[in-house]
Amino acid sequence: MEHGTQKLLSFPAGEHAGVALMSLFGAAGAIELVGGLLIALGLFTRLAAFVCSGEMAVAYWMAHAPQNPFPVNNGGDAAILYCFVFLLLVFTGAGASSIDAARKGRS
Repeated sequence: MEHGTQKLLSFPAGEHAGVALMSLFGAAGAIELVGGLLIALGLFTRLAAFVCSGEMAVAYWMAHAPQNPFPVNNGGDAAILYCFVFLLLVFTGAGASSIDAARKGRS
């Protein structure tokens, strides 16, 4: 979620702060902000995690992999980690204390 707020709301200030919403970075920021919030709340977790996992895969292959084939050298470790953590959430769901569980009466 923090990467999304940096891209869209310029908080905290950084290299990618304040990008246009109708750009590739803007679309990534929207997915990160909305998807991160939904996953943190446990609302529509599987769908949000699926979209976020795909976004992390695209981020790795477009931004990191062309620099160097090894993640430790191209800075793509976190993108790969998040991709697979989000993919795990697609299959496991949010858990017992999520809004999704409360909506289904499992809390």
